[in-house]
Amino acid sequence: MLIAAIVALGVGTYAMRLSGVLLRDRLKLSDTFQRLLPIAAAALLAALAGTAALMESSHFAGLARPAGVAAGALLAWRRAPFVVVIVAAAAVAALLRLAGLP
Repeated sequence: MLIAAIVALGVGTYAMRLSGVLLRDRLKLSDTFQRLLPIAAAALLAALAGTAALMESSHFAGLARPAGVAAGALLAWRRAPFVVVIVAAAAVAALLRLAGLP
C-alpha cells in the first residue's frame, strides 16, 4: 500500500510538471497577470521562509531560531559569503540555546 501511494504521488507530480511544459503555448495570460507572477513567487517564498523560521510543528519555535535567521539575513544582506551566513546563523541559534533560550 505504501509503495502504491509513493508511486501515485510520483506520477501525479510528474504529470503536473509536464502539463506546465505542454500547456505553455496554449495558455495565454494577461499582461497584468504575467507581471504579478514573479511577485507572487517571491511572496510565497517569503511566507515559506517566515513560517519555517518561526514555527516548529504547530507551535512557536522559540527565540533562538528566529534570532539565528535574523543574523543570517543580516549577513546575507551585507553580502557575506554563503558559508559565513550559514555558520553564523547556526552559531547564534546554538549560543542562544546554550544560554537557555528555547
